[in-house]
Amino acid sequence: MQAPATLVGQSPSFLDAVERASLAAALNRPVLVIGERGTGKELIAERLHRLSPRWGGPLVTLNCAALPENLIDAELFGYESGAFTGATRARAGRFEDADGGTLFLDEIATLSAGAQERLLRVVEYGELTRLGSNRPISVDVLAHANRFRADLLDRLSFEVVTLPPLRARKEDIALLSNHFARRMAVELGWSGFPGFTPASTTALANYPWPGNVRELKNVVERSL
Repeated sequence: MQAPATLVGQSPSFLDAVERASLAAALNRPVLVIGERGTGKELIAERLHRLSPRWGGPLVTLNCAALPENLIDAELFGYESGAFTGATRARAGRFEDADGGTLFLDEIATLSAGAQERLLRVVEYGELTRLGSNRPISVDVLAHANRFRADLLDRLSFEVVTLPPLRARKEDIALLSNHFARRMAVELGWSGFPGFTPASTTALANYPWPGNVRELKNVVERSL
């Protein structure tokens, strides 16, 4: 199994989010992960999976925003041969792929109300129906979601993990910058990383980082 990605930070808000994820991992229930783009939701989902009783099962991820509406049902629930034009053979969906493990669904709020309702039924009852079939299939999946419609939240009792944006954890900027720089120096074959200049450190600290940790990582890697 691949080594888990590193969660880097020492700010109280970040450490609180990591602690909440660690505690939620022991519970066999869906988890709502809230955070802006680039705050590390995928890393939290990985931590939830690895610390849960399901760690030996698969961890399956899906960015719902990356799929057109007409493909989301097929991708999530699978389909039978002949269900639609081009479906020449049956295919399992992401829920079946994650059976016995964890499914991380990113950007659920981009789905239509109908798609969210169908998704919610699977999470609630552990049962789905492939496109082109009338036979229900039972799945045992722990679902971690980035965003869920507010009017559906009351339908499920979620554990909630909120990831702070980088502008709310400025004490972590220097720590993260040096982490990414040292890692990139190793990849470049350098003997070590000499550190950032005072001007660079000030610029990094004062920038608002709308893309959060992901943007910081990209900036540091491009600058070396």
